[in-house]
Amino acid sequence: MTTTGNNTPRVYIRGMGSIAPWRSADDLATAPAGARLVCQEPVYEEWIDPRQLRRMSRIIRLGVTAGMMALREAQVPMPGGIVMGTGYGCMEDTGSFMTKMVTLREEALNPTPFIQSTHNTIGSQLALLLGCQAYNQTFTQGAFSFEHALLDAVLHVKEDPSRTLLAGGVDEVTDVSHALWKRFGVFREDGVRSLRMFKEGGGVLHGEGAACFLLAGVPSATDVATVEGIETFYKPSQVVLQRRVEQFLASAGITATDVDVVLAGAGGASQDDALLAELCRTSFGGSSRGFYKHLCGEYPVATAFACWLGADILRAGRVPEGVLQVDAGRTPRYVLVFNQYFGTHYSLVLLRSCRATA
Repeated sequence: MTTTGNNTPRVYIRGMGSIAPWRSADDLATAPAGARLVCQEPVYEEWIDPRQLRRMSRIIRLGVTAGMMALREAQVPMPGGIVMGTGYGCMEDTGSFMTKMVTLREEALNPTPFIQSTHNTIGSQLALLLGCQAYNQTFTQGAFSFEHALLDAVLHVKEDPSRTLLAGGVDEVTDVSHALWKRFGVFREDGVRSLRMFKEGGGVLHGEGAACFLLAGVPSATDVATVEGIETFYKPSQVVLQRRVEQFLASAGITATDVDVVLAGAGGASQDDALLAELCRTSFGGSSRGFYKHLCGEYPVATAFACWLGADILRAGRVPEGVLQVDAGRTPRYVLVFNQYFGTHYSLVLLRSCRATA
């Protein structure tokens, strides 16, 4: 069995699916202006029975379809478990239920929106459609939701490498939630979707998305990448964060100089990005560095999109145009997803090319 540097089984990304505001460089050229980035949604009828589709809210469609994409790419009809992460949950149904509570003065309420508003509806609906009666879990730890879901799935696969686990992260933006967030004044209104937003500052873009990964403990010829490590930090100082990053890389058997590409989760607000920017500059000066939140926006599980982008970079062997800020001219073997969420939640996900595992 293939093992990592710390003598534990490797976890392979065999298939993945993503629905996000960004699919290719063409999306940037045609993107409408505005602070709210919405997903480029597929034709759902190609993935879900139309009879089931009509009963699903939008976030369930996003999550279920992303999961189906990952399973189809991996050619695995039934996973050995489903683990989802979501910070907001089913916002559309929650907003609908809360609005009716006010307008109807808490009388004659339809319970359906309440039932479908719970965070675990996404993973449960996917399990019902697949007929999957295996392990099913949903993590709702705010901006750490996807990281904890991914970590849970990785631990299950390492415990039993013969299993496959479907792990994902899903969050949506609705009219109600966007209106509430605008009161805090954290989102910009100009709709800038290029690397220059990180130089200008002025706030972040509100985003959404769904990304799922089929994880396996046994290698195959079609594996996309391996998950080498996951770590989270809450409100660390610069000294603590730098030390923990070094420890994290050492536990994976590498140093900062081995990281070929850093995908930095800067949002565009200079005060929130300062710690991340300084650490990337000092510790990863020899690495290629890029951004991703001008493509997907800011939301609790944006790391899921970044992991999809990082794994796609490893598969393609290059960083897409419009992502790269500093090009070190290195062939991607290790990609480090380094996320921050409003300067409080920091996380690391280390991905490795399967070409580097031989």
